[in-house]
Amino acid sequence: MADLASRSPRPSEGRRQTARQRALLTQLEDLFLAEGFAGFTLEDLATRLRCSKSTLYALAPSKEQLAVKVVAHFFKGAADEIERRIAGIDDARKLIGEYLAGVSEYLSRASAVFMADIAEFAPARATYELNSRAAAARIRTFIAKGVRDGVFREVKAKLIAEMAGMLIEGIQTGVLGARAGVSDADAFTALSDLLLGGLAAEGPLS
Repeated sequence: MADLASRSPRPSEGRRQTARQRALLTQLEDLFLAEGFAGFTLEDLATRLRCSKSTLYALAPSKEQLAVKVVAHFFKGAADEIERRIAGIDDARKLIGEYLAGVSEYLSRASAVFMADIAEFAPARATYELNSRAAAARIRTFIAKGVRDGVFREVKAKLIAEMAGMLIEGIQTGVLGARAGVSDADAFTALSDLLLGGLAAEGPLS
């Protein structure tokens, strides 16, 4: 990853972001989602965003930290949007369906090169891993709710919840996508179908 070691003499970490900085983060997110981030230098980014390098340094003190910041911004946006999407839904089946549909739709914005850059850059990959663990935890709570409400079969529900966590980990690491030849977004859609079919109170698993 080029230009990772470059640092500003006066980074401004910890300060409240200005409207301009929030706008730049959104622009960077759009750019990275389309083209990845590994191939850019800070000078490249400043040129593309028509700003100075010092403006970028005000967001983060190095390109490495800027990339992580943008990746975190993307996943935080996903989490916030998905939580808004499921707000007010009480049926566990609909919660799982809408939650995983939201994950799939949000990830469909990301190009293959962006996801590859995340996989190859440990700090960004750690951010994806953190969000994947959070997603797995949410799915477990939805499954537990479905069992309590009687819409999911209790038998094997805990096992299926743990399996879902492992599948989400497999999606995040890229193993499942690589073997099946699908994107992460498609994999999350398939996971939704698998869970809802396997957990139904009357279904193929007995």
